[in-house]
Amino acid sequence: MFHLPQPVRDATAGSGDDNLGKLPEWDLTDLYASPESPELKRDLDWLEKACADFANDYEGKLADLDAAGLLECIKRDEKITNIAGRIMSYAGLRYHQQTTDGDRAKFLSDCQEKITTYTTPLVFFTLELNRLDEEALKAMYAESADLARYKPVLDRIRAMKPYQLSDELEKFLHDMGVVGDAWERLFDETIAGLSFSVDGEQMGIEATLNLLTDQDRDKREAAARELARVFGENIRTFARVHNTTAKEKEVVDRWRGMPTPQTGRHLANDVEPEVVEALRDAVVNAYPKLSHRYYELKRKWLGLDRIQVWDRNAPLPIEDKKTVDWDSAKDIVMEAYSAFDPRMGELAEPFFSRGWIDAGVKPGKAPGAFAHPTVTDVHPYVMLNYLGKPRDVMTLAHELGHGVHQVLAAGQGELLANTPLTLAETASVFGEMLTFRKMLEKAASDTERKVLLAGKVEDMINTVVRQIAFYDFECKLHDARRGGELTPNDINALWMSVQAESLGPAFEFMDGYETFWAYIPHFVHSPFYVYAYAFGDGLVNALYAAYEEAPEGFEDKYFDMLKAGGSKHHKELLAPFGLDASDPAFWDKGLSMISRLIDELEAMED
Repeated sequence: MFHLPQPVRDATAGSGDDNLGKLPEWDLTDLYASPESPELKRDLDWLEKACADFANDYEGKLADLDAAGLLECIKRDEKITNIAGRIMSYAGLRYHQQTTDGDRAKFLSDCQEKITTYTTPLVFFTLELNRLDEEALKAMYAESADLARYKPVLDRIRAMKPYQLSDELEKFLHDMGVVGDAWERLFDETIAGLSFSVDGEQMGIEATLNLLTDQDRDKREAAARELARVFGENIRTFARVHNTTAKEKEVVDRWRGMPTPQTGRHLANDVEPEVVEALRDAVVNAYPKLSHRYYELKRKWLGLDRIQVWDRNAPLPIEDKKTVDWDSAKDIVMEAYSAFDPRMGELAEPFFSRGWIDAGVKPGKAPGAFAHPTVTDVHPYVMLNYLGKPRDVMTLAHELGHGVHQVLAAGQGELLANTPLTLAETASVFGEMLTFRKMLEKAASDTERKVLLAGKVEDMINTVVRQIAFYDFECKLHDARRGGELTPNDINALWMSVQAESLGPAFEFMDGYETFWAYIPHFVHSPFYVYAYAFGDGLVNALYAAYEEAPEGFEDKYFDMLKAGGSKHHKELLAPFGLDASDPAFWDKGLSMISRLIDELEAMED
């Protein structure tokens, strides 16, 4: 049952300028004071003994436990998960601050290896849990309400029962986990170490990607071509990482008897495959009325015959080139959160005042943005690469939403707090929507309103259309890898097959764009993660529509949903709002909100 908390990643952070004010940095002392702190050594020593004692007390004996004994056993496992999670959170967050620092990389690797070694004796736990008789478990749930509380997490574990290997093989795979992690680290360190030269200036990947949103089209083109050049020079490494991680997954899936490469992700997300496929089909069918229609509008606004890839996230010609300093960004998001419910503002405030956000762009810092829940008796940490454009304000609103969600869910305890990815995006996308609506309300002119609407539509397309195209790319990649080694050109071709379909006829693709799959971290860190973004956006669009239709009492229901963490299935969580994600029409409802915003933009053309 042992697991570590995972950061909720966002691959689309970025953009900006200087003069941002003082950007906050993490204060990690709430976890540990330093790598040499006596508390860290104490926890490592405790963990080693606790794991050995747990195995000694329970291995081969789970079937003999009564309700009280099983509850005690689960609580001991929860404590182990907490301490291991605290250690790995500290090591991982330090590493993300400076991935090119050898000492930080070594510290992370050493912690991973120790914890893997200590926790290997615990592999028996989930295996024996899965062998427990279902009727006996039901009787214990009826006897103990405290034990019944853990039923959702036990159900998720037991869903893996058909795919379980022998005890010996499960221990072997557990030990081999650090080898798979090494490929992820190779990817991270390669990305963080890339250097790009644009107009004579050397910069990292975040600053270069940021130039794709510059007002100057020549600068956008220069950045896109430089990205393509550097990705091309490193494409063999990226292809090797993808080939190896996809093959490793294929081998494990085959041994487990999983019917598809996506099965493991669906099980982890506690979502039915048919729900995901209904979402995927709804989005793909909507490409013409969403992305194709919007980018045709944008082509006209930019005065071009065809849009190039460096125009996809370009600002509109009517858009002011403005930098949003950090304090202003904070004020915008805090006002939006507090206007929805003062409790939201109170929950968000400590992120700014207590060192829970790391916002600056620094050499070697991991790209993108994420919110990491750490453990339930500490607090989350948010990472941004803040560069000061309005889109960065939305990224702040997004990651802060994750943070608020994680704080509220912490009351569930270590095993029930973690929300499946499909629901993990709920509060983040809702926070974005609140911030967008507040900014729209304050728009001083039709021009400003148009810019805001276009920005929101682009963000939604990036969240829904782009991520489903990513999902299709991954599906094709993993299917193709089952047939043998893939060359860089093979992977490039798969990438282009989904890009043209999703972006539409307004686009022309420069030479080199075929390598742009290389920098997306989700493909390596969390295969098939990406559909969770589209799931979350569609869910929140439907949720926000419910809020507008019946605001009375909505806030309390919303907070209850966030507090539930991973203790309820999506069907149960959405029922109080009259919503059901398993209804195919549900996704059309969410997508129609994007379509209506495009309608409004088209109406402004008349």
